[in-house]
Amino acid sequence: MSFADRSEAGKRLTEALKHYRGKNVVVLALPRGGVPVAAEVAAYLNAPLDLLLVRKIGVPTQPELAMGAVIDGDNPIVVRNDDVIRLAWVSAAEFDRSCQEELAEIERRRRLYVGDRHPVGVEGRIAIIVDDGIATGATVRAAIRGLRRRKPSSIVVAVPVAPPDTIEALRKEADDVVCLEIPEFFQAIGLYYRDFRQLRDQDVIALMDAAQTRVAAGTPSTRDKSGPRHS
Repeated sequence: MSFADRSEAGKRLTEALKHYRGKNVVVLALPRGGVPVAAEVAAYLNAPLDLLLVRKIGVPTQPELAMGAVIDGDNPIVVRNDDVIRLAWVSAAEFDRSCQEELAEIERRRRLYVGDRHPVGVEGRIAIIVDDGIATGATVRAAIRGLRRRKPSSIVVAVPVAPPDTIEALRKEADDVVCLEIPEFFQAIGLYYRDFRQLRDQDVIALMDAAQTRVAAGTPSTRDKSGPRHS
């Protein structure tokens, strides 16, 4: 196992992102699992933290297997994994039904996590997308494509672990991709964490509230500029 938990993975990820410190950066987490990782990155970079509300569209008979992803917006962006759809014999109606279910979950999360808070502006800024790991990459590809509409100066994808073929594909879509562990025989993200428990909605809200308080207070990171301190 590579990481004790998501927070430790985030602390280790800061070392690979330290050249972005002092730049005009916003950190965007994919909830729920990406939030503890992103919170560490945002604190180290002294950057604001916001959410990208993206949902994986799972195969109906195997929900953990992504057949696509959808990102919220006035015109939601849908990314399809056509190979998975074909091999799983998923019909167009089944795909559309699953997509609508995930859009409903995105709306629930927006009301709960965001409320009436205005999103952090990303136009002209370096946007760093953070998750706790990537498997097929469908969710992150949807996030990148949706984020492009908001006109950041560049998009960086930063994750603790992902398979090599996924990383190679993402390099064609993002301006920079940072990944700490790229195992040749990747199986599942959770195998690379000692503690990979499911986060609750309350955990996400608490982390986002803490980040908002930090930015509002102008609190600097507790780590010095020489790099992150790891336990």
